[in-house]
Amino acid sequence: MGTNLELIRATYEGSSEDNGRNLLAALAPDATWTEAEGFPYAGTYVGIDAIIAGVFHRLGTEWIGYRAEAHTFLEDGDRVAVFGVYSGTYKATGKSMTASFAHLYVVRGGKIASMVQYVDSHVVMQALRSD
Repeated sequence: MGTNLELIRATYEGSSEDNGRNLLAALAPDATWTEAEGFPYAGTYVGIDAIIAGVFHRLGTEWIGYRAEAHTFLEDGDRVAVFGVYSGTYKATGKSMTASFAHLYVVRGGKIASMVQYVDSHVVMQALRSD
């Protein structure tokens, strides 16, 4: 197992608090974080503050029990791919969802330079609908 894979794995396999702390320590100051088109938080966030506010704060306040459970990690040089399943209940509607995801990270100098999300956003968006 490579160092880059270990860095990324540490952001998924602990408690939510540990994962968050490890992610903050692993992010480069100018990291880019791209949420998939069609996902509720779609777009590219640049920098730690933008990533926390645009993605993680919202996940923590808009969902109950939101989780990203990884089941597969693959490393190819400075790239690490993570495959897994999101789950959670959207507070505003009370609807739950389970959606497969893939995350592709680029690691440079021991820090996360970028992450791109691939997800079944249709399933996630159904949880946001109040109909």
